[in-house]
Amino acid sequence: MDKTVPPGAAILLDFIRETEVGRSDRASYDVIYGHNQAKLPKPLTAMTYGEIVDAQAKWSKRFGSSAAGGYQFMRATLIDLAKQVTSISGNDVFTPDLQDRLAYKLLVRRGYPEFIVGKISLVQFAENLAKEWASFPVLATAKRSEREVRRGQSYYAGDGLNKALVRPEKVEAVLQEVLDAARRPHEPVEEPEARPVPSPGPKPKAKPVGKSGRFWTWLLTAGGTIVTGLKELNLVALDWRVQIAILVVIVGFAVYAISSMPAARGAMGLK
Repeated sequence: MDKTVPPGAAILLDFIRETEVGRSDRASYDVIYGHNQAKLPKPLTAMTYGEIVDAQAKWSKRFGSSAAGGYQFMRATLIDLAKQVTSISGNDVFTPDLQDRLAYKLLVRRGYPEFIVGKISLVQFAENLAKEWASFPVLATAKRSEREVRRGQSYYAGDGLNKALVRPEKVEAVLQEVLDAARRPHEPVEEPEARPVPSPGPKPKAKPVGKSGRFWTWLLTAGGTIVTGLKELNLVALDWRVQIAILVVIVGFAVYAISSMPAARGAMGLK
């Protein structure tokens, strides 16, 4: 059952489907009039809304009626529903959920909301259902055109095609169950509580370059290396251009090391 259908209406729709096609399981949604669904090229629930309406034009002559699906929708009914429910497209697949939603629309048309709040009686609502689904009996004598229909008969009794398939006492019992279920308070579905996301802590402030121990370590190391190299290797005896080249290499290495420090890179605007 489609989850958008209210609990009370869901009970009634299951009962309607079982009464109309003789079953209420998944296969009930594929039934067409006279249980001729095996003669179709593919299951009803695999066809689109438009394909079914087009095919129904020939079913009355071929099978005796255009009734299709778990709720035995007539071709005229499907065309009318498509006009009323503008969200329906001819390309929509005739799934069980779609059939449930369409059938609920028919319940609303026939006074389901008024029945639930007590604006119409159980007997009147049952007659409304009998007008929509021919397998349902009226619960009291009713007049149809020039013909009188007695309790327990289909509203369309005498047309040579339809008859009631369920006893009136059963309809009364189910409608009372529907009424009780619809008026019973239902707990709303609780959504899982969202876990609080911990806020990120303050980022540690980078030390100024001048206060960084690593900065002074590299700087003093570079300076010491220059002095030691000149003294130990007697580089002062070398050509002055060679001395400058060696000095540039040592200083360049020191600058690279210092510039790799996060604090130094931040101070220089580097990422």
